[in-house]
Amino acid sequence: MLTRIDRYIISRLFSITLFVLLVLIFIFIIIDFSENSDDFTDRGATFYEIFFDYYLHYIPEIIRLVSPVAIFVACLLLTGQLSDRLEITAMKAAGISLYRLLVPYFLFAFTMAGIIHYLDGYVVPISNTERVEFEREYIQKKSDRIDRNRIYRQESPNRYVLINYFHASEETAYRVMFYTFDGERLSETMEISRMQWNDEKDLWEMRNGEIRKYNDSGFEEITFSERDTTFSFLPRDIARTSSDVYQLTYPEIRDYLASIRRSGAGGIQMPMVQYYGKLTYPISIIVVTLIGVAIASVKRKGGRGVHIAAGLAISFLYLASMKMMEPFGHSGSIDPFYASLAPHLIFLFIGIMLLIIARK
Repeated sequence: MLTRIDRYIISRLFSITLFVLLVLIFIFIIIDFSENSDDFTDRGATFYEIFFDYYLHYIPEIIRLVSPVAIFVACLLLTGQLSDRLEITAMKAAGISLYRLLVPYFLFAFTMAGIIHYLDGYVVPISNTERVEFEREYIQKKSDRIDRNRIYRQESPNRYVLINYFHASEETAYRVMFYTFDGERLSETMEISRMQWNDEKDLWEMRNGEIRKYNDSGFEEITFSERDTTFSFLPRDIARTSSDVYQLTYPEIRDYLASIRRSGAGGIQMPMVQYYGKLTYPISIIVVTLIGVAIASVKRKGGRGVHIAAGLAISFLYLASMKMMEPFGHSGSIDPFYASLAPHLIFLFIGIMLLIIARK
């Protein structure tokens, strides 16, 4: 059962976290606007489009990104305040251990982790889709396209596809070649000048095609002007970008990864690292809560300044470790799941050690 001090700590953590979030969101938007204002002006974006089509849809992503920092700062400030006022010392003298003091912090951390998990899985993808569309139209930036020209896919165990160019927004492929093998022998080729996806019919519409069926005496040629058919790959299996995972919900990501495997496309490690990174990201909230309490519960010379400086240093190292592990997951040197989980486990261990050595 929660005591009065438990309810006080939880309410204060929520209020401080909310305040820090609002400050960080404001700073984030100001910095982003200052960097992109020239692009907004040059491309004719209106005030309404900038703040309601772009920044309003950017806020969920900002909350996701800065929540661990905001919660970390809240833990440092509140625990430091309790320590400076000798309230922690008084609680220890009354028989309340530091481990018992962690209960309201962990209740808060697990609640926030659950919120971020839901936000990241079902709210942020929808807002990111709208934001990315705005960025493609109004912000000059390097394309995040993975596949655009000369795309290779495996349509079936014995059929391979070469797409010379794919227009993502129109869902249209140009100069498409299908190669069908019978064992090691080429048995059929099909060349299509244009192939467009029809959402209503849920199939591909092929135009101006030529089929060659090879046999011992030569080949048989068949031409057609129009033909509708289905293949094992969909438009999203062809037009892949590095931001795809961040625009999909958890069930959609699993289906997306399955479609990549089915289509025979390479480079699946990157979206897998991104997916596992989303799943394990809420763990960071629990970890920073543990570290924040362990650091700030001990009164040190320099007061809160030392706590904040230590917190910023740990936050930087935490973020750096997550970014450092990603390339190993992308290359396949480390399993994508462990590449995403490792930084959290490392800093969880650091937090436990800091808690153990803290004066109880």
